[in-house]
Amino acid sequence: MNPFQKRRAFLASQLAPGDVAVIPTAPERSRNRDANYPYRFDSYFYYLTGFEEPNSVLLLNDQAESILFCPPKDLEKEIWDGYRLGPEQAAETLGLTKAYSFDQLDSMAPAFLSNHETIWFPFASNPEMKGRLEGWIDAISQKVRTGVRAPHSIKNACLILDEMRLIKDAHETDIMKKACDISALAHIKAMQYCARALRLNEDLKEYHLEAELLHEFRRHGSEYPAYTSIVAAGANACVLHYRADKAAIRSGDLVLIDAGCELNGYASDITRTFPANGRFSGPQREIYDCVLSAQEAAIAATRTGAKFSDPHDASVRVLCEGLLALGILNPKTHGTLEDVIAHKKYTPFYMHRTSHWLGMDVHDCGSYVEPTHTQEGAASTPWSDLDPLKAPSANATQSRILKPGMVLTLEPGLYIRPSPDVPEQYWNIGVRIEDDALVCPQGVELLSRGVPVAVADIEHLMA
Repeated sequence: MNPFQKRRAFLASQLAPGDVAVIPTAPERSRNRDANYPYRFDSYFYYLTGFEEPNSVLLLNDQAESILFCPPKDLEKEIWDGYRLGPEQAAETLGLTKAYSFDQLDSMAPAFLSNHETIWFPFASNPEMKGRLEGWIDAISQKVRTGVRAPHSIKNACLILDEMRLIKDAHETDIMKKACDISALAHIKAMQYCARALRLNEDLKEYHLEAELLHEFRRHGSEYPAYTSIVAAGANACVLHYRADKAAIRSGDLVLIDAGCELNGYASDITRTFPANGRFSGPQREIYDCVLSAQEAAIAATRTGAKFSDPHDASVRVLCEGLLALGILNPKTHGTLEDVIAHKKYTPFYMHRTSHWLGMDVHDCGSYVEPTHTQEGAASTPWSDLDPLKAPSANATQSRILKPGMVLTLEPGLYIRPSPDVPEQYWNIGVRIEDDALVCPQGVELLSRGVPVAVADIEHLMA
């Protein structure tokens, strides 16, 4: 049984008798005229099928019967748009019960859904398909006098699938490690290119480094970036969602690169900050050392049984200590370390969280709050021993407990904008350091340390 079959079987086991799941993939999107954006499948759909083609829907019942509707074989269209697997081969290739042409979906789906109580559908994933689903229910309802029962409720399949995706299996972590390896090579290439170009007095822009990243991603088999790459020189690093643009990179600048590739549906997410000319100045190193110490504290706090919020709390404490020690926060104005933390006086310089889930999406699915109920008597599963159908209560405040197989980022930062209250030598310095962490039974494994973080190692690399 391949990983996708195992996931479908587990999803089926979570459905009550009379339930059925309808999981569509993403639609194609037009870019302009007759050109589409590069196609990327829906993450939930791919997680259950491993199938990458558009115009496809998976139907799954509580007996683990799986039916795929996918594009039909069409040799003329394949000349223009490429090979299609086709329903004749899809069932055997993907380990499905049956497969049919997508053209048959509207005529066959009502019969499959008839006499089921509840439909599970991933909310907000495909509005067009949600409308078709409601049309199928209406068609079934018109036949109730013949003894056919229509589904009476639609529930959010993400309640189950998000819990499943939160715990990565060996198949997933292997891909994510490879994605991180590729991204690390790309960061190294960009760092070395930057220093070399400045030594040769070449014109250097942010987009030149982005080009190095994209080339290295693709050269090693990544399909595309996991997100829009951030390449920010100098003051631009203080803009959190800045993207690679036309700004010149000059000797003496710090450069912040936040970039990661996607490989076989899984994201990587790495940030490094480095001196454009290969040597940190004194103030740059002071800020950098503070952020690196904060990340080390976050790493130490990331372990099985810890709370998701623990790495952030550990980072904040170290960052606040540094801000006070450097005079960026004044104890006479802002109080003690505990005062700074309690009243969040650090937020002008650190305004985001330290972590987010990582997986098929760069900001992956999964609740950050611990579910409030366990499933009494339920067997332990590879994904979770918590009932995925029990949503967190409205007043739940407990941060998620970390378990083996969870993957999260660890990315503290400091962003020092010009201010009369801040020593001028720190103005326009933005530093973020981000790695991808796999929670293990004992401790944590950093997947992205193929690119260095220590000052001496960065300077050696860029020399």
